[in-house]
Parts: sequence; structure tokens; C-alpha cells
Amino acid sequence: MVVGEATQSFFRDTWVEVDLSAIEDNIRGVKELYQDKEMTIMAIVKADGYGHGALEVSRAALDAGATFLGVALLDEALKLRKGGIDAPILVLGRTRPTDVQLAVMHNISLTVYQLDWVEEAQKHLQPTDTLKVHMKLDSGMGRIGLREKKEIDEIIEALSASNTIKLEAIFTHFATADEQDLRYFQEQYQRFLTMLEWIQAKGITVPYIHCGNSATALRFPDKTFNMIRFGISMYGLTPSLEIKAELPFQLKQAFSLRCRLTHVKKLPAGEAISYGATYRTTEDEWIGTLPIGYADGWLRYHASNGGYVLVEGEEAPFVGRICMDQCMVRLPKKFDVDTVVTLIGKDKGNEISMDDVAVRLNTINYEIPCVIGPRVPRTYYRQKELVSVKNIK
Repeated sequence: MVVGEATQSFFRDTWVEVDLSAIEDNIRGVKELYQDKEMTIMAIVKADGYGHGALEVSRAALDAGATFLGVALLDEALKLRKGGIDAPILVLGRTRPTDVQLAVMHNISLTVYQLDWVEEAQKHLQPTDTLKVHMKLDSGMGRIGLREKKEIDEIIEALSASNTIKLEAIFTHFATADEQDLRYFQEQYQRFLTMLEWIQAKGITVPYIHCGNSATALRFPDKTFNMIRFGISMYGLTPSLEIKAELPFQLKQAFSLRCRLTHVKKLPAGEAISYGATYRTTEDEWIGTLPIGYADGWLRYHASNGGYVLVEGEEAPFVGRICMDQCMVRLPKKFDVDTVVTLIGKDKGNEISMDDVAVRLNTINYEIPCVIGPRVPRTYYRQKELVSVKNIK
């Protein structure tokens, strides 16, 4: 990575590096897995591409073979359209029925799972409009979706009678596809098959049926119908640690987080570090200050449970409480101000993975890049060459 070239584009010494080549390789890996089966790949780029940058990730995913994009909000879909993305987009969450004209205008598919939503949406559509929808079935996630045969029958009848709403897909979401115990996964899958039988009995066919999140897509290719929703694993992260050994190919982590030392000082024994004086030096110690804190999404909990960074490949543990904009580490030796520090990523043969950080915080890897805020610039590389930089405006 050409660090110096990237950091000339912004004015702070903390940044994210996103390896677009890794994202493209992960897409190609799942395409290879389905080489003998006709499969549409929906790249999930909600939450600003899981913190990586939705627009940049979308372009990379589409270049690598994805043909559909998935977001959570209509606002996210509109931002992609504004950025020049013309691929099909699905909004996975609920969109207000009063906003369906925006979806039609920008060729955005919406999720539907309420009869009254269909009835209200039709009031806001013109006779010449075509609104594409994906019907969500709740096979056991308990979040959103249709559950009962009666309500499915009613919404199917309403959609069949509509000249303006086109049923493009039927889908569901699995709650435990990333676990070793597959009993509930199998229960959900069978329930989904039953629901599909109810719909097919009415003579309904759709272009797409999808239930394959990353875990399902990678573990159970025979249960994914003709579209997968490739989310967390597109970014090179395992859906859960317990299935990591089962993955059919090696995922490549795309996200690294780095900064530079902004101050280095030698303190004698007995000196306190940071708010609350929770840490005191026990001998002469080199203390380094990093320009990142909880306002950037680098939460105070990083200082607990043995958290550390890498400085020229050497471990440097956090000391004292993490502040809003800064934090401190105990350096193994004196380093110069401006030395690059790795909080997530590889550094001279050593590595702090996203999974390492998630375990330290007693959470999941999904959460870590999502909480790194927008005031941390994102730099984008392909084949180790800088291609773009995104900074707060």
C-alpha cells in the first residue's frame, strides 16, 4: 500500500485501507463455487458497504460478476443511483408506501410483506408505472415477513390483481445458518419450502427465489435456489468463527485500519495515563499517542482484554482509557513520531484480524467495520495501487 500518496488527500493521521482486489477475489470465489449452477449474485452493500464504502464496493462487486445489489434503506439505494450505479438494487427493509414513486423512477426493487402496504402503495402509482417487489417470508427469523398461509394468499391475490406491482422474487432469511447445530436451519428451510408450495399452487412463478446469505451460500449450495445474497463474506470475513474451517475457499479480508504516532514520550514509574488514572507505569515506559478514539468508533472497550496494536510488526498494548479522539499504547521501544501503527490488518509478518478484534470486544466481526465512523478517511487500492480516497466533506 502506498501510504504516503493516500494520506496527502486528507488532513488527519488515521485512515482505513480497503483492498478492492480482495472483494473482487471473494466474489470470484463464490462464482466458482456455483460454476455448475445458474446463480445470480446479489452483493449486499447496506450500512455503507459494512463500513467499507458502498459505492466503491458496489463497483468492485459488479466488475467481479455480481449483477444485483442489496441495501437496507431507500436512501442507500438512491445514493448508489446518484453515484452512477445502474445495476438492479433491492431495498431489504420496509419502504414507506408513499415513497414508491421514487423506487419506480430509479428502477429500485422494494421488499413487500404487508397487505395494507400493497393497497396503500397502489394509490401512489400511476397506471403506466411498474414497481418491482420481492416478497419476504418469515420462515423463523421473527423479524419481518409473512408467516401464515392466509396472509400469503391475500397478498398474492392483491399482487396478481395489480397492473402496477410486479412480483420479482420471493425470499427468506435464516437465523442459524452460521452455526454447527443445524436443526433450526433445517426447520426454517422446510418451512420455506412449504410456503413456496402454497404460492406455486396458485400458479405463481417468479424470476428469483433467494434464501442464501453468506453462510448458506458457502455451506449449502444445494439450498440456495437461483440467487444468493453475498454479504459479510464478500468483505473477506467468516459469518461465524465456528464454521470458519468449513468454508470452501479462503476469504480475503478487505479492511485495514491504520494511523500514525502523533506523540512519543518516556515516562518514569508511577505516572498515570488517561482519564481516571486507571493505568500507572511500573517502570520507565515509552508511551505512544494515537489519533483515534471512540468518536471514530474505536470504542473504550478496546483497552480491555489485552487489546494492542502493531508498530512495525511489534505488539504495543493499550494503556489507560481510550479518549474521544486519542488513545495511548505502551511501546516496546522508542519509535519516531509519524511511524505507521496498525490497529486492524497485517504489519511485517504479524496480523490483527477483524475476528481478533471482535473476540476482544465480545462481539461479531460484522460490527467492527460498521462502527468505524465517516470521519476516518477510506482509501481504496487495487493490486496494491491507490485508486481513490473518500473523506468527509
